[in-house]
Amino acid sequence: MTPDSILKDAETQMAKALDYLKNELKGIRTGRASPALVEFIKVDYYGSPTELKALAAVSIAEATQLVIKPFDQGALHEIKKAIEAANLGVNPVLDGKMIRVNIPALSGDRRKQLAGQAKKLGEDAKIAVRNVRRDANKHADALLKDTKVHYPEDEIKGLKDEIQEVLKKRESDIDHAVEAKGKEIMEV
Repeated sequence: MTPDSILKDAETQMAKALDYLKNELKGIRTGRASPALVEFIKVDYYGSPTELKALAAVSIAEATQLVIKPFDQGALHEIKKAIEAANLGVNPVLDGKMIRVNIPALSGDRRKQLAGQAKKLGEDAKIAVRNVRRDANKHADALLKDTKVHYPEDEIKGLKDEIQEVLKKRESDIDHAVEAKGKEIMEV
């Protein structure tokens, strides 16, 4: 590995951790209906776990109601079971060939609980990016010990400083994402 490839790999992995966090935050419910709330739920579709968005069209009927229209009517009951099992605090109702999901208003305690859940996801993402930094620093140290190619200590130190800068930026991005979701959750 070269110093450039170590840095690029670290940046890529940290970006993936941030993207994962953003997807997870979409699934935390607020007081409003959002297709992101249910589209990543895994449904047992003929024996294989499949994301809901691959099995049905999810739309917003009104501010507090989602409508789920399965592409295959045979999956209707499995989708309903998966939504109930996801423990989102919603009650899916069968309505002919579709499922209606009413999003109840959140109580103050539930809002605080969900904001805490968002913070925990943020902390998990920070741990992930710090692990990436640790691994990148190990690779940088290995370059110093490499007998085939010689890298000056100053170059390795500079690489570690750049890795730390990338980490700080990603941690800042994580904080902003969690803060924005927290505001959205607490908004009545």
